[in-house]
Amino acid sequence: MIKLSFLLHLALVLCGMKFLQQCTAPIRLLDPTPMTQTALLTAQDYVTWPAVAPTARLPYGPNEQQFGDLYIPDGPPPHPVVIMLHGGCWQAQYDLAPLGEFNQTLQQNGIAVWSLEYRRLGNGGGWPNTFLDVAAGTDYLREIAAEYGLDLDRVIVAGHSAGGHLALWLAARHRLTASSTLYATNPLPVQGVLSLAGVADMTSAARENICGGAPQALLGGDPAAQPQRYVDGSPAALLPLGVPQILINGDRDHAVPLPYVQPYAELARQSGDNVRLAVLENSGHFEIVTPHSAVWPIVYSAVQELLAR
Repeated sequence: MIKLSFLLHLALVLCGMKFLQQCTAPIRLLDPTPMTQTALLTAQDYVTWPAVAPTARLPYGPNEQQFGDLYIPDGPPPHPVVIMLHGGCWQAQYDLAPLGEFNQTLQQNGIAVWSLEYRRLGNGGGWPNTFLDVAAGTDYLREIAAEYGLDLDRVIVAGHSAGGHLALWLAARHRLTASSTLYATNPLPVQGVLSLAGVADMTSAARENICGGAPQALLGGDPAAQPQRYVDGSPAALLPLGVPQILINGDRDHAVPLPYVQPYAELARQSGDNVRLAVLENSGHFEIVTPHSAVWPIVYSAVQELLAR
């Protein structure tokens, strides 16, 4: 068993090494679960994680999937905000519920979380609805900021797996041309992106069979059949994003493998973006989205750093 005191020590060590630039307020952690060389968290584990009731569930559109769960911390406003996008290969069978403890832990540490649900493959999602939904949900923060004390000058977007793709895309959408189906005139600016095992390059994802053909389903065909959608819908094709990006990936992640993520990080750096890739040893695809894991201090510190810029 990895003890809580070890996790706090790890966070302090990381600060001392300046692995992440900001480690300010003390962090609250849930009781950690052990991680060994042979026992990684699985998708079956992930879907059993408990939902955590938000402060409010708010619709941002008329469809039943167009809502967000808002977690407001104690303490005086205005609150910094993390827009959170869940993963699940853009598939309807996976929703936002398993990220409840992730969101709650940020809330308990003074950060508001706007966890977005959106239409997915199997319930009305795909091109262009999935993209339009997360864009509308993000821009809806302008409508609720005053009521809930949200600081729109301190907003970052974070996402896991397919949600990491959407998080990076939200930061990139200001680069869309006016002719794009996904174009918006005044997208809400974000000051950074945290991609947790995110799918950053859709052309590469289609080629390497990430999520078993789901990128092609999301974009309505392969890159040869839908070349413009693989430009408008892929963060890699929209570089530079113009905001800092922290990419975190486990070295034992088989869903979004490290060799898939590394070329995007290099391409983003070459474009002029401020990008850092943190590789977590002995970590798979799901450890990075549970506060129970030994790697949580790294994820939390990345959130702090991006919000402090």
